[in-house]
Order: sequence, then C-alpha cells, then structure tokens
Amino acid sequence: MFSDNKRPIGEMGGQPNRIEKNTKIKGDIVSEADFRIDGKLDGNVKTSGKVVIGKDGYIHGKVECVNADIEGSFNGELLVSDLLSLKSTAVIEGTVSVTKLAVEPGATFNASCTMKGKGGSIGTSPSSSAPSSSKPTSGFKSSLGAASANGPAKAS
Repeated sequence: MFSDNKRPIGEMGGQPNRIEKNTKIKGDIVSEADFRIDGKLDGNVKTSGKVVIGKDGYIHGKVECVNADIEGSFNGELLVSDLLSLKSTAVIEGTVSVTKLAVEPGATFNASCTMKGKGGSIGTSPSSSAPSSSKPTSGFKSSLGAASANGPAKAS
C-alpha cells in the first residue's frame, strides 16, 4: 500500500480505471490507462489504452480507444484503432470504426461498420489518393453469415 515504488499519477501503464456494477455516471472520461465499465456510463470515453465493457456494463456515447473488449451493451459511436472483440453477450448499436474485428457467435452487432486496413486512420474520411488498403469495406463475410454496412447483423 505504501511502497517506495511510486509512479507519477497519470503515467501510462498505471492501474486500470473501473466503474463498478450499480454505478451510474453522466459525463466524459479522458484517461491514458485502461478502463473497465461494469456499471452505466452516459457520456464519452477517450483513452490511449483498452476499454472493457463487462457483462452488466453499458455505455451510451462516443468511445475512442486502441483496443476494446465488449461483453455488455454499447450504443453510440465506437472508434477502435486496433482490435474490437465482441463476446457472445455483447449488444452493439450505432456506428463502429475498427482496424480488426472479432465477433463471437451470439453477439448482436446492429451497427454501421467501417474497417480500415493497416496504416489507415480511424475517424477520418478516406481520400482519393489513399492506398487501397485503407479504404473502408462495405461489410464483412464470415462463417457466421454476412453483415452489411447498411444493415444489422446478428451472429448466432
């Protein structure tokens, strides 16, 4: 508890932040560390780390992060610069922009999804001079079925 190995507050790689079950927060959160939400958040999250929405967690707003694991519910705009992992209990609604997407069977994915290639920037419109690898895709196909960027998909 009172160790000599003190790190400055706000240093990257610090302890993850957590919103516990039965906690409701309205407002915006900015953090450099990872964030786990098991309660309810009505607002925005911006972090240079990972966002985890637990099974009972819910976010309504905009989330910007490097990686995200979602077991609970999300409604809004989700910008993930690397990997978005949706567990079987996840319910996603809104717009999603990712580089890599992993969806477990059973997850509900009712979102408009834009996938960027390696080196593509999340949250910006592709220009006509952009390499073809950074163009957004119109959807994805997997063994779970097809999902269109214009329509809902439910993995079962």
